Amino acid sequence: MTTPRKCLLLDTASLYYRAYFGVPESVRAPDGTPVNAVRGLLDFVARLVRDHRPDDLVACMDHDWRPAWRVELVPSYKAHRVAEETDEGPDAEETPDTLAPQIPVIEEVLDAVGIARVGSAGYEADDVIGTLVRRAGGPVDVVTGDRDLFQLVDDARGVRVLYPVKGMGDLTVVDEAALREKYGVASGAAYADLALLRGDPSDGLPGVPGVGEKTAARLLEAHKDLDGILAAVDDPSSGLTPAQRGKLDAAREYLAVAPKVVRVADDVPLPDFDPTLPTEPLHAQELEELAERWGLGGSLRRLLDALAA
Repeated sequence: MTTPRKCLLLDTASLYYRAYFGVPESVRAPDGTPVNAVRGLLDFVARLVRDHRPDDLVACMDHDWRPAWRVELVPSYKAHRVAEETDEGPDAEETPDTLAPQIPVIEEVLDAVGIARVGSAGYEADDVIGTLVRRAGGPVDVVTGDRDLFQLVDDARGVRVLYPVKGMGDLTVVDEAALREKYGVASGAAYADLALLRGDPSDGLPGVPGVGEKTAARLLEAHKDLDGILAAVDDPSSGLTPAQRGKLDAAREYLAVAPKVVRVADDVPLPDFDPTLPTEPLHAQELEELAERWGLGGSLRRLLDALAA
């Protein structure tokens, strides 16, 4: 019997943002360019490989951080993070001036190391992760600083989230027990319903006005899921208070479209790629040149040592 492969999926953008804010900007290349996000991410990936020893590792990418199909449903979706609107392709996202030039370096280094980097036009990294989770035949750890992906937690399938606490510090393991303890919901699917009811200002999701996290959890406990809650709105004997019924009824238009915005897609078209964790650099000469140009030093060595171990 074949042992199922253990997979680590990286929500790459959320992790390099964490690295950028967690590592001092004084960490610079020989020419003085900040490389704090690059080196912080490499050290973080090295620790993940060393601590978790996955068979497969995939760096999932945002090819569209604010897909038009989500914006069409909820126009406020991430609207406050738009730096510049464009007629063709994704709008430009607000990115710190000293982070933006580091992103191509991160991509070049990951490619030279041989870590699979996967995205899909018109979709966020979350959707790539959702698709890879659905396809997975073994346990999956999703590494992200974004609570949105808690919706993928599934004990029966061995899907967990590893959530960094305090920058790139300790990782909290999020499983169904953690969701029950922290949010009062029993599953990843229930967390998605909680999130759309509660809303999320960081993503421009309004939620249902007057329904906070605790109320949303109580509603889900009583009525199982969003469909059950909406059925309760139409049932005078359901036990909803008049205030709850009024708030939910007034939000029907939002609740009709929010699930498609909040829930990750799990059927995204992906290119062919090899997720196997490399044991040595794919392009050693190119990697050596990148290391010298950007002063990657100990951070890159620690990653290569972890891969070779």
